[in-house]
Amino acid sequence: MVCAHDEEGNLRELLPKLLSQNHPHYEVVIVDDRSNDGTFDFLRETAEHDKRLRIVKVEHLPNHANGKKYGLTLGIKAAHYDIILLTDADCRPAGENWLQSMAGCFQDKTQFVLGYSPYQKLGGLLNLFIRYETIVTGIQYLSFALMGNPYMGVGRNLAYRKSLFLQNKGFNEYLGITGGDDDLFVNKHARGETTVACIDPSSITVSKPKQTWSEFVQQKIRHLSVGKYYRFKHRVVLGLFSLTHILSWFLAAVLVYLQPYFWWVPAAVVLRLFIVSGTVYSFSKRVGHKFDVWAVPLLDFLFAIYYISTGTVALVTKKVQWKN
Repeated sequence: MVCAHDEEGNLRELLPKLLSQNHPHYEVVIVDDRSNDGTFDFLRETAEHDKRLRIVKVEHLPNHANGKKYGLTLGIKAAHYDIILLTDADCRPAGENWLQSMAGCFQDKTQFVLGYSPYQKLGGLLNLFIRYETIVTGIQYLSFALMGNPYMGVGRNLAYRKSLFLQNKGFNEYLGITGGDDDLFVNKHARGETTVACIDPSSITVSKPKQTWSEFVQQKIRHLSVGKYYRFKHRVVLGLFSLTHILSWFLAAVLVYLQPYFWWVPAAVVLRLFIVSGTVYSFSKRVGHKFDVWAVPLLDFLFAIYYISTGTVALVTKKVQWKN
């Protein structure tokens, strides 16, 4: 299922990949959320040749409704199958076995399957940082899920049951919050015994990254601004992770300046970076999407600054748009 607004270009690339998945029984539901381009005409033409494509067209948005949550709700209600696999229009499945890999993780008790969605490798520092932020986030939420404590997922690659969605009245509990259609829904309803983290290389989707720093920052503010609505234990753990990351760089700089003869300070920093680099390398190799490990020291330092700046803005942000 894809919720799209003015995404004709992306859908022309994505739909053939979705309709060529190796799975005997599935449908592709595209929610056309008030598009002004040729999205609907393209979808209608494609649906005439492939009955697996179903179109849900949103003409008007009710007062006080969030565009993406409303569109997804209509799409999920219209779906014929119980398992809903979500992605975005600017994502591309790793191959023809993506659907089979994600859907194959479902057993009788499974309610959620969390997938991974890295970004395309392009040139420049921005792209390198976006991919690093994504892999660090992926390591966190997938590791937590593997340890039986899921706290979020990403709508670029996320599956759950329609029955669960309807039983819990969908996004009703946080309709007033912009965003959170993926991570808040997982945080609220996912439990260790009903959640599977899928890290098979065939299960990933690759997304198109932002092209400017301002676009990226706005996107992350939207994502981080809903973090304050996570369950308390998750806010504490994630807060401690961010705090220790920042303090490791800050205290290292202070101690080296005040006590330059304390050789163990830079040694501790190097050891930490070695561990982080090893973790990033192992994870990227496991999911079949390699990362430039040589850049981890610089990116890890920039990440500490990113935590402070973007996190602070996200805490005071109240209203953002869903489409980024």
